[in-house]
Amino acid sequence: MLNFLKKYLPFYKKHKFKIIIAILGMIIASASTAAIAYLVKPVLDEIFIKKNEHMLMILPIGIILSYFLKGLGNYLSTYYIGYVGRDIVKEIREQFLAKLFTMDLDFFRKNHSGTLISRTINDIDKILSAVSTQMANLIKNFLSIIFLSAVVIYQNPRLAAFLLIVVPLIVIPVQKISKKVKKIAKESQKKTATLTRHLSEIFKNIETIKAYNADTYELNIFKTRNDEFLKIDLHTVKTKAMLIPILETTSALMAAIIIYVGGKEVIHGEMTTGAFFSFLTALFMLTDPIRRLSTTLSNIQIAIAAQERIEKIMKQKPKIISGKLSLKKIDTIEFKEVFLKYGKKTALKNINYKAQRPKIVGLVGDSGGGKSSFVSLILRFYDVNKGKLLINNKDIKDYKIKDLREKIAYIPQNVHIFNNTIAHNIAYGKEIDEEKIKEALKKANLLEFVESLPDGIYTKLQENGSNLSGGQRQRIAIARALYTNPDVLILDEATSALDNKSEAVIMKTIENLRDKLIFIVAHRLSTVENADEILVFKEGEIVCRGKKEELLDSCEEFKRLYNKNV
Repeated sequence: MLNFLKKYLPFYKKHKFKIIIAILGMIIASASTAAIAYLVKPVLDEIFIKKNEHMLMILPIGIILSYFLKGLGNYLSTYYIGYVGRDIVKEIREQFLAKLFTMDLDFFRKNHSGTLISRTINDIDKILSAVSTQMANLIKNFLSIIFLSAVVIYQNPRLAAFLLIVVPLIVIPVQKISKKVKKIAKESQKKTATLTRHLSEIFKNIETIKAYNADTYELNIFKTRNDEFLKIDLHTVKTKAMLIPILETTSALMAAIIIYVGGKEVIHGEMTTGAFFSFLTALFMLTDPIRRLSTTLSNIQIAIAAQERIEKIMKQKPKIISGKLSLKKIDTIEFKEVFLKYGKKTALKNINYKAQRPKIVGLVGDSGGGKSSFVSLILRFYDVNKGKLLINNKDIKDYKIKDLREKIAYIPQNVHIFNNTIAHNIAYGKEIDEEKIKEALKKANLLEFVESLPDGIYTKLQENGSNLSGGQRQRIAIARALYTNPDVLILDEATSALDNKSEAVIMKTIENLRDKLIFIVAHRLSTVENADEILVFKEGEIVCRGKKEELLDSCEEFKRLYNKNV
């Protein structure tokens, strides 16, 4: 637990003033609780036994003041610790997401989006509970134990000594159960991640689920996983609940000892009735923070398990490391004996190719031939396993990744539309320039449609652009790419969702961008028939290159692809 606290100490240091106020509130609340227990003695001895009317006026005021201070202290501690905890978690979430952004695509291929969402939301929520509520409870309960113990010892030191016999009976099982809770919590968080992952898949593929009447199938899978989660969650509840009979029994044992020993002292006149009941009140009040402390320790163990899962990701190092050289423009891209593997699978084999801006390069071949892998290296989504990829005759790894990607526009087959306006989707990450947006829309053959909308370029698009057709989504992506005026333009099956007429218009626009180096990954050969050069891929290799007419004469693989397209 100390290691857990050390991790968050730097975060707490930023909020020294608020933490001081919160701790002051805890001290006031704990001291007031102890004062309430202490006041039982004068209430009984002075009012009910000695019939002291003067104390009858004073003590009720003392009780009211004690409860007021207790409430005030609890308010200060709850608010300020809650504020600090939420601010810490806000920072942790931001740091965690920033860390995820540094990771390469291979990391995201291996880690399901649902799992990462679960880490970002569920696991960090557990940490929120620990660094705010549970940490406050830990300090508050510890202070309450100290102040109430002081009352107990003050009223009867000898009787208080008997409690030392009972304390180990509480501490030992609490420690054992807390360790068990941590172990179960790890399993519970795994099940939570599995549920989140499944829900993420359901919502992403809802059209397919409905089209194939697979809702019952998916619901049954969810029910099975939900049952597994319930089982482990109930195990957590059961384990934590085991503390209740232990604490109740030890509390009863303490009460029995105190009543027997204390009762004897009252009978023999060694202790006043008021002192005994003050002692007994403090003792019973003492069992409450001890009980809460045990629950708090169990909850902190759950947070520690969540922290370990977060830490596992935070400690991972990205494989794609940014270089230090600035990149002003891209003139040439050269592959020299390049090999690329995804795990054990070879995606590219001995690729040698150089392209100089301006040029349009078409990439054709069967699915899995290596076309998309080729362009992904240019964006440094992956690094080569062997060989070199050069930009302007220097290793691509030497350049700053941010500079590199600023000079490249990428249009994937699966277009990503954000839940924002058309303007924000096109200027994505850049300042909005209305004229530039309209020019980009015009080039993408979409301006007329956008201007027909009531809000024009400020029309809000729904998640994944569900209020657009497939072709319109594709054209938004093309407009986004054209907006940045890149040196290199990559279209990875980008026109596959368009009809022949729309594709022809956009390809005409792209062909007119004569100052750029353009790579067009195409399924339809008609898309690249006017390219300056066509690369033919087969099983990770470039087997032919040349213009359409040359390839039809000399390349068997291209002829096979061409005949398949006709």
